[in-house]
Amino acid sequence: MPREIYLVKVGMTMTEGMVAKWYIADGETVEQGEMLYALETEKVSLDVDAEVSGVVKHQVEPGIMLKPGDIVGHVFESGEEIPDEVKAIPPAANNEATGVISEQIEPSQTLMTERSTKTNGSVKSSPAARRLARENGVDLALIQGTGPGGRIVEADVVAAKGKDADTKEVKASPLARRLAAEREIDLASIKGSGPGGRITKSDLDTVVIDSLPAGESVSETTLVPGDSVPVQGMRRTIAQRMHASLQASAQLSMDMEAAMDDAFRLREQLIAEWQDEGVRPTYTDLVVKAVAGALPKHPRMNSVFAETEITLLREYHIGIAVALPEGLVVPVIRHADRLTLKEIAIESKRLAAAAKEGSLGLDDYAGGTFTISTLGMIGVDSFTPIINEPQSGILGVNRIFDGLEWDGDRPVKTKKMNLSLTWDHRVLDGAPAAEFLSEVTSLLSAPYRLLV
Repeated sequence: MPREIYLVKVGMTMTEGMVAKWYIADGETVEQGEMLYALETEKVSLDVDAEVSGVVKHQVEPGIMLKPGDIVGHVFESGEEIPDEVKAIPPAANNEATGVISEQIEPSQTLMTERSTKTNGSVKSSPAARRLARENGVDLALIQGTGPGGRIVEADVVAAKGKDADTKEVKASPLARRLAAEREIDLASIKGSGPGGRITKSDLDTVVIDSLPAGESVSETTLVPGDSVPVQGMRRTIAQRMHASLQASAQLSMDMEAAMDDAFRLREQLIAEWQDEGVRPTYTDLVVKAVAGALPKHPRMNSVFAETEITLLREYHIGIAVALPEGLVVPVIRHADRLTLKEIAIESKRLAAAAKEGSLGLDDYAGGTFTISTLGMIGVDSFTPIINEPQSGILGVNRIFDGLEWDGDRPVKTKKMNLSLTWDHRVLDGAPAAEFLSEVTSLLSAPYRLLV
């Protein structure tokens, strides 16, 4: 009985993507855990592993835009008869079985993510690390991983190979490289708009537009008042999703102050304590830990709204919005409620670095249930974050400022931080939303409870 190969859904809001490259040729054998195909979307390019072993039969050619959950091929058991053509099964009939392509977040959605961190044997590594190791003949078994739980990441393979981490190689998606070759375009002359400056298909489309006598556009580095900037790539995706989020839900916002004197002192102590380990916790890390502690007590804030029911999610995967020059990405700290503050600090640093390098993988995006967005580092006192659908809430983190408390009749200077919560009024009302926000501010005001 053949097993379907699906176009994997990356995150909850992915609407389309393509097989950019097949790593296993049509009719060849794949082993479970081996890289099967390269997935490309507007935001990310990553490798998808085979869930089972067998003979691969392609259903689609690379470069065809499809919807998440569409069948792109099949894996046949050894010795099983393979027909010339395999009839595609509607993906809707398989949502329950596959989990990762469901529109809602279910506990089964973690299976693909957890499976993607494993290779044959006991070596845990990211898809990007395995690809780089295979291309350069590096034995993963000889590498000490620096990722969570000793997981080998791409940087570990680069270090093992002795390459310069700041390599000048042009970053481009597989589809962009193929189109550049067809159109005789020099990739080195293009400024990429993808994560980490990666060149995408839309960047090549801009080059074609620039060559036309009318409607000429310019790169970001030469923009001046009066220019027209095409809405494409990551910016187009962000525009569509943010507009759809506001249209599809009843979003309200509120602010609340958190006393940060003890949090300030705790952070300074932890920086000194963990200095030798290279761990430097941020205020956002403290907020992540506080949110992870508050969500289990306020389950409606960690839920998904549907027309006939509200699904209270059983896992707490917190997304952190990371600003890039070309837009915004939201990598996820998985099982944040189970992690210590130190583990959260390590993971958030890794995700932020990978986002800026354009090396985030499938497991880094998948399954977020609540999001945190930070603008405090640029002096913002309050803002209204937009919910990352289909989540029910998002928390905005603002700057720390000098506040005032009263000790009797005596004014006392204190450190404070304003938190901005946006929630879906269809899921919960103002009072329970305020109770959740109050729980978060309470944990930040007495942050030593975050270490327990």
